[in-house]
Amino acid sequence: MRCAVVGGGAWGTALADLLARNGHETVLWAREDDVVEGINRRHENARFLAGAPLSAALRASGDLAAAVEGAELVTMAAPSHVLRAVSSRTAPGVRADATLVVATKGIERETLAIMTRVVEEELPGRSVVALSGPSFAAEVAARQPTAIVAASERLDAAELAQRAFSSREFRVYTNDDVTGVELGGALKNVMAVATGIAEGVGLGFNSRAALITRGLAEMTRLGTSLGARLETFAGLAGIGDLVLTCTGALSRNRAVGVEIGRGATLEQVLSNRETVAEGVLNTQSADALAAAQGVEMPIVTAVHRVLFEGQAARQAIAELMARDLRAERD
Repeated sequence: MRCAVVGGGAWGTALADLLARNGHETVLWAREDDVVEGINRRHENARFLAGAPLSAALRASGDLAAAVEGAELVTMAAPSHVLRAVSSRTAPGVRADATLVVATKGIERETLAIMTRVVEEELPGRSVVALSGPSFAAEVAARQPTAIVAASERLDAAELAQRAFSSREFRVYTNDDVTGVELGGALKNVMAVATGIAEGVGLGFNSRAALITRGLAEMTRLGTSLGARLETFAGLAGIGDLVLTCTGALSRNRAVGVEIGRGATLEQVLSNRETVAEGVLNTQSADALAAAQGVEMPIVTAVHRVLFEGQAARQAIAELMARDLRAERD
């Protein structure tokens, strides 16, 4: 197949490399000139995926229209806060019958829309698939065994993405619960910031286990209020991605939380990072979406207070522990 990947960050690069190694004619669009040059000349993305040798068959382009021209499968991997703008720019060059795969995890701050909805609005009339699950880009590029989910309301579209991305090391399952898969991918980043904060203030494994478990309860509560299925949060895009992001050393969101817990301000943490920590952006979105739905999400609220309202991390944790006693399932 002719494939295009829009977004030259670590995840977009890993997915483009995977498609190229699977035998698909693949072009990766990146806005950074050094990324384009590095991929085309040295088969590496030293800026965002250093140390990972890329397929010699993978090509990169800084011309968005040229990158997507003729592509049967277009994968959107731009950060959540620019996905709408990038999708709008992409629209004129995308085939009317192309299948769109959304690999971005997030909730749009202004509209509280999930990422597939954003892409559907900017590129209407095309089949859209959400790609999510426990997957660090560096490990995918290193061809370590990984399992994720392709979710779409159209089974044929989900199966097309499944076939395109699946390899001996990369296993893709299909799902039709797009809302659940997308919310799992977005909300787990907020929980990863929370577990990082707890680690940063010196708390241990008991605290981490409690945050992961109660975080999953919050994710499920919000998801089901929006029509997602309960069992989706027990799968790869739910508990699978949550555990990975909350415990893995490669998690950017967890690392941000650790620095905050050790006393750094959000501005200090973000000023030292070139890559996006989606959990910071999605804390605001998740807090607003929970309020709009009338769903209680105390961990999300606590992270929001620490990141954006100046509350001390230890005070936020103390307030979580001091909440009214209740049944585990309510």
